[in-house]
Amino acid sequence: MTDQILPSANTKTIDGKRTATMQIKGVLFDLDGTLVDTAPDLVLALNLALKDFGLPSQHLEDIRFAASHGSLALVNAAQPHLNDEEKAAIQQALLEHYHNVNGQEAKLFDGMSALLEHLSGQQIPFGVVTNKAARFARPLLHRLALANKMPAIISGDSTTQSKPHPAPMRLAASQIGVSCQGILYLGDAKRDLEAARNSDMLGGIAHWGYIGNNDEAHLWPHDFGFDTPVAVLELLRQG
Repeated sequence: MTDQILPSANTKTIDGKRTATMQIKGVLFDLDGTLVDTAPDLVLALNLALKDFGLPSQHLEDIRFAASHGSLALVNAAQPHLNDEEKAAIQQALLEHYHNVNGQEAKLFDGMSALLEHLSGQQIPFGVVTNKAARFARPLLHRLALANKMPAIISGDSTTQSKPHPAPMRLAASQIGVSCQGILYLGDAKRDLEAARNSDMLGGIAHWGYIGNNDEAHLWPHDFGFDTPVAVLELLRQG
């Protein structure tokens, strides 16, 4: 597939150049499904939890789409007919197993290393805003040798509100030292793009992430859509 930058119908232009591109002074990422492919670890933890309860395991590719929406979404996708109490028990087991396997198979998406190298080389600050709990997010980023490169790592429990609320977004903006209007936020879920819009950031859909067939991502509020991280890099080079 050819890397594509897909501007939304609302993207403004001056003299044929996107004014938004020239505004980007910082980049923030969602974690699961945007910066890092964490689905292998999450589905492994899910299958260990399902095994604990004598339930059948799931194939990674059949359930990958749910990985961006948290542990309960994975349980719901795997066992939609269980009652809430049963799902909660499996979710707790999943989290316990995930603590042990976190980072075991997770890796940056193809092309992401080049994008991060460009950001570092151009002294464009970057960071993460995720709804993932800090006890999982920070060890993962340390394991990937990214934590020390990010002035902002905002987790689901860093503020009293989580995405799509603007509070974690604004905290990250203050930590990287860039106004919200100068930040591109990349995410692969509706709440990510709503969070970007709610905080006056530019929103970019990470189409390489965990977007399901029924998600209707084209309806999410956004300024850009990207097929790959390389497409983000190409946009930044235009600036």
